[in-house]
Amino acid sequence: MRIPAQSVCTAIRDDIVAGVYERGGRLTEELLARRYGVSRVPVREALRTLEAEGFVVTRRHAGACVAEPTEQEAADLLELRTVLEPLAAARAAHRRTEAHLKVLRGLVRLGQERVRKGQGEDLRSLGGWFHETLAQASGSPGLITLLTQLRHKLAWMYVVEPPAAPAVSWSEHAAIVDAVARGDAERARTLTAGHAGRVTAAHRLRHARRDDRVREMQQAVNTVGLPN
Repeated sequence: MRIPAQSVCTAIRDDIVAGVYERGGRLTEELLARRYGVSRVPVREALRTLEAEGFVVTRRHAGACVAEPTEQEAADLLELRTVLEPLAAARAAHRRTEAHLKVLRGLVRLGQERVRKGQGEDLRSLGGWFHETLAQASGSPGLITLLTQLRHKLAWMYVVEPPAAPAVSWSEHAAIVDAVARGDAERARTLTAGHAGRVTAAHRLRHARRDDRVREMQQAVNTVGLPN
């Protein structure tokens, strides 16, 4: 049975986000085909898709390699999300279904319950599910695709620290759902923009942390043997 290129693309993307493949590392069709148990054809198609998404670059004499985004590129994506998520919330206020509202309210109840019980282990996944459902409720395929790609790329580029006040975060989620349920697009947009801005502050670049550790080690080495 032929495995579709989309499945191969998802597998490679997930491994890139998880750090299985280092930034700048080569992605050879032969090795990828062997790893995922497929022919080189779906791998080739998947790499083209991932290049279009910004996860892969093609370099002369090296072929396909994992992209190495700059700090500015990462910052731009984070800013872009703060624009697109409020837009999705505003559209959701007009296009959401009762099924969307049921899921969103259920996630808010679960999140608030976890906060009350001090069970924060899965709050991040619940929050991700909340924002994914909110995007789906926008009823805009193009916007949904963009936000999905952004979530993947931000997970790859950033470490997100747990919110200092998770109860506040889930209260904001609840307020957003209320605005969406009432069909108040402007309030949904405003609330989501404020929430996104606060969440953005918790993002820390992955490679920045690594570079900080390298600088600390270099500083320690340089100070060894210096007189007190």
